[in-house]
Amino acid sequence: MSHSRYVVTITRQFGSMGRPIAKKMAEMLGIEYYDRDLVDQAAEKLNLPVSVINEVEEKANSLAKNPFFRMASPLGSGTTTTQDKIFEAQQNIIKFLAEKETCIIVGRCADFTLSEMENAIHIYIYASYEARLEHCIKDLGMEETEARRMMAAVDKARESYHVNFTGYTPDDKSHKDILIDSSLLGVEGTAEYLVELVKKKFGE
Repeated sequence: MSHSRYVVTITRQFGSMGRPIAKKMAEMLGIEYYDRDLVDQAAEKLNLPVSVINEVEEKANSLAKNPFFRMASPLGSGTTTTQDKIFEAQQNIIKFLAEKETCIIVGRCADFTLSEMENAIHIYIYASYEARLEHCIKDLGMEETEARRMMAAVDKARESYHVNFTGYTPDDKSHKDILIDSSLLGVEGTAEYLVELVKKKFGE
């Protein structure tokens, strides 16, 4: 059992296996895991303009047969005001979750939202272009050209989304506690290594 509540935020490069690593970590630590669907997961607990969020995200989804298209427009394709509202709602949800329980939060600029939180550790997961391409083709079942196009699109979208709302890029080391190349140890190994780090930091 943990001595105190803490939160791990994970920002990742598309195709770097960040999500499976985060899931594995949550499993190993026995804590909650939230990712881009955290809006839906937490919305009913809060009185937030969720209908706006769903509407905008659904519009973006219906435009896209490619399931990865959602990642290329993190806030759907709504107007700026709507996007600002959604971002604010997300921030409220992230803060709410962080205050409520020990958890891992993936993406959604959680590192920025919780930058003032004492018991938080901010991780950035990346990998070489080759490793990410291989993951997209082998594990996500993409065609090579589609994978290359998707990697470029999602990287660009995540970066501009992050810069737009936080003022810095997702891999800015001054806002991260650790940056790790997931191809060094693979999913299992990276998760194990980061779990050790979390335990050391929070005296598990």
